[in-house]
Amino acid sequence: MSKKNTAVFVLDAGGTGFKFTAVADAREIIQPFTLPSAADTLDEVLQKITRGFRQVQQLSGQDPLAISFSFPGPADYENGIIGDLENLTHFRGGVPLKAMLEEQFNVPVFINNDGDLFAYGEALAGLLPETNLLLERAGNPKRYHNLIGLTFGTGLGGGIVCDGKLLGGDNSAAGEINRMRNFRYPQTSAEDSVSIRGIKRNFCLETGIQPDLCPEPQQIYEIAAGSMPGNRQAAISAFHEMAEVAADTIANALTLIDGLVVIGGGLSGAWPLYLNMIVEQLNKPFTDLQGHTVSRLEITACNLESHAGIAEFVAKTGTMIRVPFSQKEVWYDPSKKVGVGISRLGTSSAVAIGAYAYAMDQLNSR
Repeated sequence: MSKKNTAVFVLDAGGTGFKFTAVADAREIIQPFTLPSAADTLDEVLQKITRGFRQVQQLSGQDPLAISFSFPGPADYENGIIGDLENLTHFRGGVPLKAMLEEQFNVPVFINNDGDLFAYGEALAGLLPETNLLLERAGNPKRYHNLIGLTFGTGLGGGIVCDGKLLGGDNSAAGEINRMRNFRYPQTSAEDSVSIRGIKRNFCLETGIQPDLCPEPQQIYEIAAGSMPGNRQAAISAFHEMAEVAADTIANALTLIDGLVVIGGGLSGAWPLYLNMIVEQLNKPFTDLQGHTVSRLEITACNLESHAGIAEFVAKTGTMIRVPFSQKEVWYDPSKKVGVGISRLGTSSAVAIGAYAYAMDQLNSR
């Protein structure tokens, strides 16, 4: 086994599968592979994780420089202790996963939230730099430094990057956007609608079919797109409810963060059904108690998946204005815009790049 130690071993852990890879110089150096996460005991789960990293070791031909990976919360990510998970119930009561892996592999181990690492990857090598490049090519001096990443899938995940730094929070709980109130059903969280279960529940309600007979979201998407037989209006309605709830959640986040928005996760491929509606909702005004209209956001949202939206976003709308009592001029653009787009790297790759970068940050700060 080579001792080059240039790669960070990465795991993207979900409720149904553990996806492993290795990253060096911000790129994946092996073909990722997945092990099923289902197990009868905690020991079996832990052995799968260890076995997966051993397999990465064999495939990459080297020992790890570090191990860095995403794991669902709640968790004490800084100390690497996994808590009471909904989809991986064997971890209830707390499991010090970081300490276990550091003892077995004798390298630093870093664990973080998948939404955080997804956002970090897209901020470093995905939507954020691509968007700034579009602005540069258009001759627009505006540049973006902040990004909100969301994952639509089994649940609703989130992460925040501010000026190139991943925001973790004092309790490893920053960016937990899933806990925002549901716009349609205020008694519950946004995740109940912005998730696979939300799409399926709404489709069942619209069609009257039993949950055990409900098609998967990919099939519901195909029904909505007209490429598969079924109740097309019900399928469209399922995604539109998700869009409405997601838009309100994103709007609340944007009022605090003011940055680009990137969407990933298993439902991101269905964006043609909901992204434009999300952007429309972000730009839809309030009506205040005096009957006046008030902009929902102080900024205008643009769809970065449409030619018209990109053109609006990169348009150079400012002008030079004169400095009082001087012959000098300065650039002034009163317009405020934000872009909303889909993952440029793919969710798993973004998580892998984010996990690698996070590990390198931590190693370099020691």
